[in-house]
Amino acid sequence: MRQVREVLRLKHVAGHSERSIAAAIGISRYTVAEYLRRATVVGITWPVPAELDDSALEARLFSPPFAVHESPRPQPDWPRLHAELRRPGVTLLLLWEEYRAGQPDGYGYSRFCDLYRDWRAGISPTMRQTHVAGERLFVDFAGQTVPITDPLTGAERQAQIFVAALGASAHRTTHTPKHAGRRAWRTGSAVTSMP
Repeated sequence: MRQVREVLRLKHVAGHSERSIAAAIGISRYTVAEYLRRATVVGITWPVPAELDDSALEARLFSPPFAVHESPRPQPDWPRLHAELRRPGVTLLLLWEEYRAGQPDGYGYSRFCDLYRDWRAGISPTMRQTHVAGERLFVDFAGQTVPITDPLTGAERQAQIFVAALGASAHRTTHTPKHAGRRAWRTGSAVTSMP
C-alpha cells in the first residue's frame, strides 16, 4: 500500500503525470492509472485519511464494489445428491424438484445447478490406473435395456448391451445378444476377443 500512497502523493501534491509517476516508482503506467481510478471511485485523495491504515486502504481500493452474500437458504446435501445422480434415470432436474418440494424457500433451478457444479468441481473426478497393453479386458452388460425391432417380423424385444474395453488403449466394442445370461456372457466374450 506504500506504492498507492506514493502514487496519490505524487499526483495530488506534486502534480506529476501518470508516466512520470510510473518512472519514479518503478511500476507500469497502467498500474498507476488503475490506482488513481480506484481511488477516485471510492473518493480517496491526498492526504489519505489518518484512520485508513494499509489494510483498510487495501480493502477500500481492491474489494469488489458490492459484497456477495449468499442468502441463508437451506443447503442441499450435495454428497447424497451426487450419489443419487449415479442411479439410472435420475436427473438434476428431478433432484431439484424433490429439493424444492421439501424446501419451498430453496434455490431456483439455475442457482441449484450452479451450486452443484461448484461443489462437484471440488471433488476429484478421476482415478488413474495404469494397464499393460493386452493384459486386461473389462467386460460388463450396460445398465439399461434397449428396444430392438426385428426387421423381418417387426417384433420388438428388449436387449442388454454387452460392452468390453481394453485397459491400455480403451478400445471399446459392443455386442447385443438375444438374451442376457451365461451363454450371452460367453458369446460376448468370444465376439470381443476376435481380431
